[in-house]
Amino acid sequence: MKLATVLTPLNVTNMRLAAQCGVEGVVSRYPGPELRDLQDLKRRVNEQGLKLFSIEGYLPIENIKTGTDHDGSELAAMKSLIRNMGHVGVPILCYNFMSGTDWVRTQLDAPQRGGAKVTAFNLADAEQAISLNTHRAAPASVLGGEELWANLERFLREIIPVAEEAGVTLAMHPDDPPLPEFQGKARIMNSVDSFERLMALVPSPRNAICFCQGTFATMGVDIPATIKRLGQHIAYVHFRDVQGTPEAFAETFHDNGPTDMAAAIRAYRDIGFRGPIRPDHVPQLEGEENGEPGYTMQGRLFAFGYIRGLLHGTKPS
Repeated sequence: MKLATVLTPLNVTNMRLAAQCGVEGVVSRYPGPELRDLQDLKRRVNEQGLKLFSIEGYLPIENIKTGTDHDGSELAAMKSLIRNMGHVGVPILCYNFMSGTDWVRTQLDAPQRGGAKVTAFNLADAEQAISLNTHRAAPASVLGGEELWANLERFLREIIPVAEEAGVTLAMHPDDPPLPEFQGKARIMNSVDSFERLMALVPSPRNAICFCQGTFATMGVDIPATIKRLGQHIAYVHFRDVQGTPEAFAETFHDNGPTDMAAAIRAYRDIGFRGPIRPDHVPQLEGEENGEPGYTMQGRLFAFGYIRGLLHGTKPS
């Protein structure tokens, strides 16, 4: 396994701190449509002794999800991105198929150990906020689950051959929170069965899974057993934990949640996983009140050490 991280901001100081803690590479948001955007990003990362493992977030894909990419511009942009990634050697593109929103939280300062602040979600609060704002917002368009599946299959049939040619793996992130519907739109990547359906939709080594541990934990599944069940299809891991249900949950410190994290690492070893594993959302520690919730640096440094300890402690003797 290769220890990776997202860094906010992705600057020299944070990259050096990550490298000093034993991180091997970083993941980055969509850098832009041009090849030089990706080349410049990779150069900056490589200069700090790190690799660029993945692109994820802010992708030109929203109209593809809803079936409204009528001129094909988003599909062309995604194909171009994958070809550019293959050209510069970035192996993983992490994406999701949540229509209308990305990951959602209703609280950014839920208390955790020692007064640290974490992000949390409560469906009742989200629905109340939506209700209070309906007089100002346009009615949500209804998008059914099977329609979303059809849009996903159409996308994959177009994009997977490009990914195969480029040597880039697409890794689907689960819906967060993993609800069957949110804001009037269906969600489909919210169960283990749905990920098995995804793998059967367009079978290819380039059609793979981002195993976001926290989201799968929110589904209420046994994490080590699910890792083994999805096995060879896992190409990328977001390593985090949560306490709660899809309707109401909060993030935890990596060492302070319900999941047996050492058992999870052993399960990754059992399936032969050797890809990037990164801490995902982290608690906001003392003195970081102005940082981006879930993405501050001190909590990330703690996570690096904890994950490295697990990796060392679970090595076969």
